[in-house]
Amino acid sequence: MYEAHFGLREPPFGITPDTSFAYACNSHQEALNTLLVAARNGEGFMKVTGEVGTGKTLLCRRFLRALDPGRFVSAYIPNPYLDPQTLMFALAEELGVKLDRQADHHHLLRELNHALLDFARAGKTVVACMDEAQAMPQETLEALRLLTNLETEKRKLLQVVLFGQPELDDRLAQESIRQLRQRITFQYRLSVLGASEVEQYLAHRLRVAGYRGSRLFLPAAVRQLHRASRGVPRLVNIIAHKSLLLAFGEGVQQVQAQHVRSAAADTPAAAPAPRRWWLAAAAGILLAAGATLAYLQ
Repeated sequence: MYEAHFGLREPPFGITPDTSFAYACNSHQEALNTLLVAARNGEGFMKVTGEVGTGKTLLCRRFLRALDPGRFVSAYIPNPYLDPQTLMFALAEELGVKLDRQADHHHLLRELNHALLDFARAGKTVVACMDEAQAMPQETLEALRLLTNLETEKRKLLQVVLFGQPELDDRLAQESIRQLRQRITFQYRLSVLGASEVEQYLAHRLRVAGYRGSRLFLPAAVRQLHRASRGVPRLVNIIAHKSLLLAFGEGVQQVQAQHVRSAAADTPAAAPAPRRWWLAAAAGILLAAGATLAYLQ
């Protein structure tokens, strides 16, 4: 690999949500601050949406790490495509609560409610984060709403954060789950990286990976990378990684625009390269000239 060639301790552009590489862009920092304020205020439901690759899982992990362990107990459900009963068992396992596997739905709900009350008596607030929430079955969403019904005079006993793709909004817009939609008190929509943020994002990840040299991605390469990735962090990582491989293969110390173009051409999700208008115009002129000469002859 290219780590030694560029003076890196580790690959800087992995696509796994590693919090040590987290870059506090405006969108992510605003979303994190919103979640922390909402959690401290004891809100019931919160929602964060974003397109594929915008860093929802990374934000979720940052949020969970930022919660005060002396005040909060957290549960993380990475794949909530579960039936209501399985969701209860998953939540209980995350919270360290033992439930009777033979109990029916009513008794499972009661046991979990008792556990939430015990946490409240101990001065703890329970926060459950549901990743990929757009995949949750409707009956499971309803079961989750019923779990949040339990509250004291001061606050909710269970707070839920839904992380999902924009399709989650379509799910919540259904009339049949309007009660849950009305309970969402805080929401945030993650945006992609701007052109200047892409440059800062690259520099940040390279610095975390141990790079201490001069500019590694030339300005033209950064512009090309922003265009090809459309500012989606996951695509930035994929294309940047391939670009470094190409530069390493040529034995050069800087990533140039042609490296990024080649890397983007090998990435199906990247934005297609724009056609150069002047080439099209030149081709049209040549065709017209050829047709005129043929006519005159």
